[in-house]
Amino acid sequence: MTNRLYYELNDLVTLKKGHPCGENEWKILRKGADIKLECQGCQHIIWMTRMEFEKRVRKILVDGKWISIVHHHPEELD
Repeated sequence: MTNRLYYELNDLVTLKKGHPCGENEWKILRKGADIKLECQGCQHIIWMTRMEFEKRVRKILVDGKWISIVHHHPEELD
C-alpha cells in the first residue's frame, strides 16, 4: 500500500534539493498529472511529473511550522 501525500494549491513545500538561487521554498501553482511550482526566491517556474514531485518533496508549511509531508494528514480528511 502506498502512502498518499496531501497537498493543495498555494501550499509551500521544500524539495530534496534547493534551487540554484539559494532558496528551497516552493509554492504549488498547479496540481494534476504534472505539478507546477514557483520558487519563492526568484519566482522561477518549473514543471515536474506528479511521480517525480512525490519523490522529491520533503516538507510542507502548516500553521507556520515545517512538517514532514509523509506525516501531514489534514483534519477534514481524517
